[in-house]
Amino acid sequence: MRDAIVTPNGDRIRWVELPGAGPARLYLHGLGASSPVYFAAAAAHPLLAGRRSLLLDLLGFGISDRPADRAYTLEEHADAVAAALGAAEVEGAEVIGHSMGGAVAVVLAHRHPRLVSRLVLVDANLDPIAPDPERIGSSGIASVGEAEFLAGGYGRLAERVGPSWWATMRLAGPEALHRSAVHLARATVPTMRETLLGLDLPRAYLYPEADGGVAGADGLRAAGVRLTAVPDCWHNIMIDNPEGFAAAAASALEPG
Repeated sequence: MRDAIVTPNGDRIRWVELPGAGPARLYLHGLGASSPVYFAAAAAHPLLAGRRSLLLDLLGFGISDRPADRAYTLEEHADAVAAALGAAEVEGAEVIGHSMGGAVAVVLAHRHPRLVSRLVLVDANLDPIAPDPERIGSSGIASVGEAEFLAGGYGRLAERVGPSWWATMRLAGPEALHRSAVHLARATVPTMRETLLGLDLPRAYLYPEADGGVAGADGLRAAGVRLTAVPDCWHNIMIDNPEGFAAAAASALEPG
């Protein structure tokens, strides 16, 4: 495990690193998740192995520190990741981001272009989401205020999200989880989609075939974003169908 100080107060981001050739490959997890848990099998898959790979936990999540005094905007997450990459002496990384991690990856590529050479977004958030108490995830978490969430909402998540997601969600700082969800639902200005369309680098978007398509697919394709449907999976593509994910990601990462 490696780490880097990424805030003035000395808070540390941590990651598991697999040795290999460059350019480095950075994996970013979704809300309430952890990159070593969600991406270890994928990073070691024969189709993706052999690259220096950083399985990084965002500040506030997983094995990273969980400061309660951060805003946890997508921009702040991206800047903290940039600081960690600087400490790791990484530039031009191939970034694979799942869900919220994909949103952070888009912001990272926009704010710190020298750090990112290629994006592979895995069913990533691109647009604002309306808060909805009937749903789980960012929409449900963002539907209540922070005080209410800290007083009882966080404690009730275990039953709502189920044991698999809770296994990593319980590692998140409550403030980090709520504030990240609120900012993810609110999205950036311009939105992650608008930013993605304007980026000048290879970009791919993987999504579950069961979804039937991607919102705004024509606009994404027109901007050069490669869309790939992965069969036999839901939102957690790399866990639901490791072989399909590895094949789709490896194809998206091919030069040219």
